[in-house]
Amino acid sequence: MYAIINASGRQYKVKSEEVVDMNRLVGEVGGKVTFDSVAALSGGEGSALNIGTPEVAGATVEAEIVEHFRGKKLIAFKMKRRKGYRRTVGHRQELTKVKITAINA
Repeated sequence: MYAIINASGRQYKVKSEEVVDMNRLVGEVGGKVTFDSVAALSGGEGSALNIGTPEVAGATVEAEIVEHFRGKKLIAFKMKRRKGYRRTVGHRQELTKVKITAINA
């Protein structure tokens, strides 16, 4: 069984007992999070995919926050040839690791 959830502007395909990295969520480590915005829900092997319009009614996904961390450094380099223009800018994304505990239809 898997679900496609909308969380912080992105969509994630999640399964039960899976650990997923997503954008930083509000909450303490060990806290529970519930995702109410479920875009699609699959019952398992051979069953039909239940696609919401825009969300599946009554479906939720429960998760536990495992840790907050920062992702790897991303570098953006801009240059204009023959002009001496070079700019380097980078950042590290704030992320949260969550463990999916239950998918409720």
